Amino acid sequence: MSGEAKRQIDELREKIDAIDSHLVEDLNSRAGLALEIRKIKAENKLPLYDPGREEDIFQKITSINNGPLYDDDLRVIFETILHAMKNAES
Repeated sequence: MSGEAKRQIDELREKIDAIDSHLVEDLNSRAGLALEIRKIKAENKLPLYDPGREEDIFQKITSINNGPLYDDDLRVIFETILHAMKNAES
């Protein structure tokens, strides 16, 4: 691998690392908000699971998706995120 190619790859990987850091922060912020919602629902004896809300989320993410990820792939990612949020401890 040429020195220039290695430099370009390293720069791109640094950008990916920065994005990963932001993703972790954002996912934890999202989890905190989900826990607040869970608490409010529990206090008001509301059902914790809302399948309609999940479908709204899937519709929103696919409506703003400009690729290169496919809508189906984003749905799988968000299904995983939502599953993790449901299992988060308060």
